[in-house]
Amino acid sequence: MPVISKILIANRGEIALRVLRACKELGIASVAVHSTADADAMHVRLADESVCIGPPPSRDSYLNIHQIVAACEITGADAVHPGYGFLSENSKFADILDAHGITFIGPTADHIRLMGDKITAKETAKSLGIPVVPGSAGEVKPETALEIAREIGFPVLIKATAGGGGRGMKVANTEAELEEAVSTARSEAAAAFGNDAVYMEKYLGTPRHIEIQVFGDGEGNAIHLGERDCSLQRRHQKVWEEANSPALTQEQRMKIGQICADAMKKLKYRGAGTIEFLYENGEFYFIEMNTRLQVEHPVTEAITGIDLVYEQIRVASGAGLSVTQEEVEFRGHAIECRINAEDPRTFTPSPGTITHFHAPGGLGVRVDSGAYAGYKIPPYYDSLIGKLIVHGRTREECMMRLRRVLDEFVIDGIKTTLPLFQDLINNPDIAKGDYDIHWLEHYLAKTSTK
Repeated sequence: MPVISKILIANRGEIALRVLRACKELGIASVAVHSTADADAMHVRLADESVCIGPPPSRDSYLNIHQIVAACEITGADAVHPGYGFLSENSKFADILDAHGITFIGPTADHIRLMGDKITAKETAKSLGIPVVPGSAGEVKPETALEIAREIGFPVLIKATAGGGGRGMKVANTEAELEEAVSTARSEAAAAFGNDAVYMEKYLGTPRHIEIQVFGDGEGNAIHLGERDCSLQRRHQKVWEEANSPALTQEQRMKIGQICADAMKKLKYRGAGTIEFLYENGEFYFIEMNTRLQVEHPVTEAITGIDLVYEQIRVASGAGLSVTQEEVEFRGHAIECRINAEDPRTFTPSPGTITHFHAPGGLGVRVDSGAYAGYKIPPYYDSLIGKLIVHGRTREECMMRLRRVLDEFVIDGIKTTLPLFQDLINNPDIAKGDYDIHWLEHYLAKTSTK
C-alpha cells in the first residue's frame, strides 16, 4: 500500500480519537487540530502533533478551511481525514486540498456535489437503478405545489434540497395544510442552509430507516457491507442503530445491498458511503446518500470484522479495496447507543465537568469516547460524548449484553441519555425489534406525561 506519511484529523471528539487510533495501528503520524475549547481533548493529548486553529465557534475553527490547510502546511501533513460532520461533505474543501496536493480521505469533490443536492441525488439514484420515493421531478415552487401534491397523493413531505438533520422538513396531510407547510419549510431551509429550495415526496406512514454501507475504489470496483437499522430516532436524529435489521430477511438484505454496490460501480465511487432508505411493506425508497463515514459505522465493523477507517485510508492511498464481495462475512448482531450529554427527559444539553467516568468492558463490548474523569464538556458543539457498541452471536445475546453494560456504565457530574437506553432495553417492542421511525417520539410523548 502506498504510504501516506502523516494524516491531519479535521474533527474533534470521539470520531477524531477513532481516526487517531487507526493511524497509530497503521504506523502513520497524526496531527490533531483543535479550538481553544478543546485543548484538553483526548485526541489532542494522544496525537503526535497538535495545532490550535481558532476560538470555540465552529466557523472560526473546525469549519475554517484556510486554518486547516495552513495546519497541513505547517506540520507537513499529506492527507486529511474529515471524520463526519463539519467539512466531511464539503466539496470546496476537497477541491482546495487537491489544489494543494493534499489527499482528501473521502470521495471526489464531484461525487460530494452530486449527492449533496437532494434533488440531483434522487435523480442520480434513479438512473443507477436504486428505488426512490415517488415525488417531484425537481424544485417545488409555491404556485406549483398543489398540482404536484395531488399527483403524488396526500400525505406529502416537503424537504429542503440542501437539507439534513430534519431542518426544512414539513408534512402536509391535506390540501389545507400544504401552503403553510411549503412556506415554513422554505423559511427554515433559507435560515439553515442559505437556500430556500424545497422538493416534495410521498410521506410514508410507518417506515423503518434502513441504510446500506458501500465502499468503492474509484476505479469501478465496489462492495456493500450490509445494512444498519436506524429507525429509533428523535427529531430525525438517530439514537439507536443496529445491524442486521430485525425487519429484513437475508434475501432482502443481499438484494438491496447488491443493487447499491452495482450503482457505486457504475458511478466509480471512491471511499466510504451510505445509501439511506425508508423501508415499508417490503419496499425500499431512497432518501439520500452520505458521502462520508457515518456515526454508526462501528456496528458494521462489529458484524463484518472490517476496519472502515483503515479501508478509507487504503482506498485514498490508491491501494484499492482489501476484500471482495465474496470475502465479506456477516457474523452475529450489533447495537450502538449514542450517549449524549443531555437531560434524558427534556434532551436539554448538559455541558460541564465529568467527575467520574467508568466505561464497561467484557466480551463483545466497545466504547468509542474521548471523555474521561475531569474532562470539561464545552457548550459549543454537538452533545454526543460517546458511543456504546455491543456485539453478540444473536440479537437476543446482544440485548442481554447491552442490558448488563448499561448498568455498568458510569458518567457522573453531568446528565446523560444513559437512563433512556436503560428504559428502552426493557421495552417489549424493542425486545421484538418491532418499531418504526415514529416509535421513539411516540414513546417519549407517552412517558413524559407520566
